Order: sequence, then structure tokens, then C-alpha cells
Amino acid sequence: MAKDMKKNEKEKSVWLKYTEKEKKELNKLNEGYKSFLSTCKTERESVAEAVRQAQSAGYKNLNTIIANGKKLAPGDKVYAVCMDKAIALFNIGTESLEKGMAILGAHIDTCRLDLKQNPLYEAGGMAYFDTHYYGGIKKYQWVTLPLALHGVVVKLDGSVEKIVIGEDDSDPVFCVTDLLIHLSQEQMEKKASKVIEGEKLDVLIGSYPLKDEEKDAVKAGILKLLKDKYGIEEDDFISAELTMVPAGRARDLGLDKSMVLAYGHDDRVCAYTSLVAMLETKKVSRTACCLLVDKEEIGSVGATGMQSRFFENTVAEVLHALGGYNDISLRRCLANSWMLSSDVSSAYDSLYASAYDKNNVAYIGRGMVFNKFTGRGGKSGSNDASAEYLGKIRAIMKKHKVTFQTAELGRVDLGGGGTIAYIMALYGMNVIDSGVGVLSMHAPWEAVSKVDVYETMKGYKAFLKEI
Repeated sequence: MAKDMKKNEKEKSVWLKYTEKEKKELNKLNEGYKSFLSTCKTERESVAEAVRQAQSAGYKNLNTIIANGKKLAPGDKVYAVCMDKAIALFNIGTESLEKGMAILGAHIDTCRLDLKQNPLYEAGGMAYFDTHYYGGIKKYQWVTLPLALHGVVVKLDGSVEKIVIGEDDSDPVFCVTDLLIHLSQEQMEKKASKVIEGEKLDVLIGSYPLKDEEKDAVKAGILKLLKDKYGIEEDDFISAELTMVPAGRARDLGLDKSMVLAYGHDDRVCAYTSLVAMLETKKVSRTACCLLVDKEEIGSVGATGMQSRFFENTVAEVLHALGGYNDISLRRCLANSWMLSSDVSSAYDSLYASAYDKNNVAYIGRGMVFNKFTGRGGKSGSNDASAEYLGKIRAIMKKHKVTFQTAELGRVDLGGGGTIAYIMALYGMNVIDSGVGVLSMHAPWEAVSKVDVYETMKGYKAFLKEI
């Protein structure tokens, strides 16, 4: 009987444990999160918002400090940006940086449809954008959805035109069309991975022909609109980063409004909660760091991905500004650091119960998630956190009354996934994956529990304060 009572208490939803004050704090956090999700649908937009919030919280641009030859001291707060698609924030502690940092690291890239370099064409009297999907998606999920165009176009004179079309109620939207059910007998016989081919994910953008144009009149009309409104020529697409994302704002999910339905929970839910925790953390003994990076969905590659030297170089600059840089100090700092690789986990979905080990899966509404390891099959490609580190994490969470759960991504041998954890672990630091359980991960619209968002933010704050 005692065992059953203990089990029931463990499985009790966190909602039922909150005071009215905590519920207000939870709702405030989630309203801010929904606003962030609704306006920050690309890495550039996420970084720009992070910079805005950081500056409001008193953070200074590290590049400005370097250019002016100034020094850093305990209590200083700085940030550094890489190509407008990654950002690192530092709250300088009273202890030597050689003793390591407390790091929250998340990614801000999300699955989407990127426009190709020569995207615009006309066929059948309609104009389309040719796309190349980004990240691991079920391609059939992206047809017939209202889509918005986000990104930047860099012109020959070097000026940058920011584009957002499809988010305002007065804006048009776009879509990928699908074959009508009446003619789909052959299509319906295909495997799910082949129902919609990657080259078929072209986005319908117009059908109004330009007067007096004999060839590709609809395409000509689109080009005229782009020229008149944005000053964009067709060749400007070559130096553009434009992407199609689901149009619309993040919304409350459920009659009880207990969840959030939105595009981009993976991994902006961990990025946002990490940023909030970082900005609300005041004085620290161990230097605190929040790292938001790009390209995780395609292997953390490139100059703005975790495999680049951006983070390492930035830490070197911080050490230099503190007056204590040398190679051994940098190596000691990184090796002695503690990190939460802030990324999402798969949440149990009873409609697909066979995909999970019910005793080792995250459940919606049961708090922050820790994944000791990720990877595939026999933990291939995984960082596997030490038992000692988990013991330390447990103590911190208990002290700060953070509700958490442990999980694996899914049933053994079924699949798997990875994060940036293994990359940071290469420095010899302690790293563990932690974050929020997500339903419908990598779909255009994903779902999370407001409880889990709140508990994760609490956990991140506790980590920065105590580790």
C-alpha cells in the first residue's frame, strides 16, 4: 500500500501542487514564451530578440568592450553574436574562470522549408518558390498548411532587406498544394516517406499575370511586386536567406489552456527558458553562460553551429578581457565547466504507445526532463552523463523544489536522436541533456505543457545558482 501511495504521488500532475502565486508566475512566463515563439521563427529573429532582452537586462556587447580596450570584472554581463545566428551571454562570477562555468546551451534552428538560390518559376499559369527542406521532417505534414515567408535579402549595395510576409492578419499566406483525394489512388499506395517527394515541396505564391507579358506573365507579376515593395531583383535571391515556416501565432492548447501549440518548440522552448533563467540570475560565484546556437538539426555544422570555434574563441576573448588569457587557462575553464545541454525530449503519446518504454519516457505535465544519454541503438553518438553528475543535479533540483523526470527518447532499437551535448563533452566538461517533453516533435505544429516550461525555467535558474 505504501509503495502504491508513493507511486501515485510521483505521478501526480504538477498542476495540483502549485499555489496561486506560482500559477500566476507560470502564466506570465508562458505568455512571454508564446510571444517569443510568435515573432522569432528563424535563428536571426531569435538572436535579435535575445540581444534586445539582454541589453534591457544590462548586458554589454563584448565586441565593444574589446574595441575600446576595456577590461571585465566580476559582476559584468556581456554577450557576443556570431553572424546574427548564434549568441553567447556571460555573467562574470567572483571565482576565477579557470574553475569553469555553469553553461546552459540550446539551439535555435528549427525544421522548415528553405528557398533555393534560384527559387522563382512559373508552371501551369501559377508562380512557385522552389524549396529545399531543412532538418528531419515528415514531408507530408507540410502540404496545404498556411505558410509565412521569413528571412533576409542582401542586395548588391550591401543593404539588407528583412522579410516577413504572412504573419499579419492583412498579409497573404502561401502553401504547398496536394493532390485531390479523387485522383489519389496511386499516391495513397506509396510509403509515407514517398507520398510527398522533397522536390514536390514547392510553395504556391501567385496566379495573377502581368499585363502585356507574353511569357511567364505570373512570374513577371511577382517580380514586379517584389521590386515595387522591397526593391528586390530576381538576382538578389542568390544572396538571400529566405524560409517558409508555418504562419500564425502560438496558441493555448486544450479547453483548460494547459498546453501551448506552436511552431518551433524544438528547441526554442529550451532556448527561451535558458535565456529567461540567465537574465534573471543576478550575482554568481561561478561564471554563468547561456549559449544559443544554430544548425543542430543538420549536425551542428558550419560557422554558427556548435562544432565551430565560435564558443571557444568567445571564451578566450572573455579570459583576455579579464586579464588572464593563456592556452592552459582556456583549457582549464572548459574542462572544469558544468553544462545543461538544453534540448527537448519526446513526450509519451498514448496514441503511439508502442514507440516508448513507459517507465523511461517523459510525460506531459510532470516537469523538467533529464536524459542521461541520447544517441541511437546502443547509445551510438551519445553523450552519457556520469552518475556523480546526476547525483549533483538531483541535489540541486531537490533543494530548489524543481519537479523533474528522467527519460529516454524512445524504445531501444526503434530510433533515437542527438543534441549538442556530445560536442561540448569533448572538452572534458560534465554535460547532461535537459529540457521539455514535446508532443509531435519536428511537425509544423508541436505541443508542450505550460507546467513543463515553468519547471524547466526553474531548474535552469537553480543550476546557474548552485552548480
